[in-house]
Amino acid sequence: MRGHKKERILRVLLSEPEQLSKNELSKRSGCTRQWIILFLRELQKKKLVKDNKVINPKELLKYWLKLHKKPKKYREYMVKEPLNLLKKIKLDYALTTYQAENIIQKYLFPSRVDVYIKEEDLENWHKLMIKEGLYGKGNVRLIITDNHVMYGKRKINNLFIVSIPQLIIDLFAEGGPCEEAGEMLLKKLK
Repeated sequence: MRGHKKERILRVLLSEPEQLSKNELSKRSGCTRQWIILFLRELQKKKLVKDNKVINPKELLKYWLKLHKKPKKYREYMVKEPLNLLKKIKLDYALTTYQAENIIQKYLFPSRVDVYIKEEDLENWHKLMIKEGLYGKGNVRLIITDNHVMYGKRKINNLFIVSIPQLIIDLFAEGGPCEEAGEMLLKKLK
């Protein structure tokens, strides 16, 4: 859980354009104020933040990369026109990796649609996916992990996409050409 808490705090710090109070940071990350204070001290010693303000976003993101563990829980499906399906769906989700990167900067070929979903929605997603396609290795991967990965998601072209910091982390975790795309996004990060 410690890693999840730190990742939640980093996600909020890097996703919010405004400096947040410790109380607001606690509320948005779902961590106690004590956790916020202790972790901010740690980040301050590394000269990544000053008080609650991010002073070095690129290095803070690199620090996050060292903590991050790629989610291991997922299901795969072969679905015809998955983006059209996602545009109509009422369930909560956020696109990441290939497809999200392609929507943001159009560098990677969107060979697979990676979607973060809530664990409590898994059964509904599974029913929908097998109704629309086939279960097993395919073009859609439903990733089940901490719901907080959807923090800061936004809607582009009627599709929900993870925040830019989360996308960068996911691209680096994916490896290969995704790392290059992650580097490109990292260079644009302010």
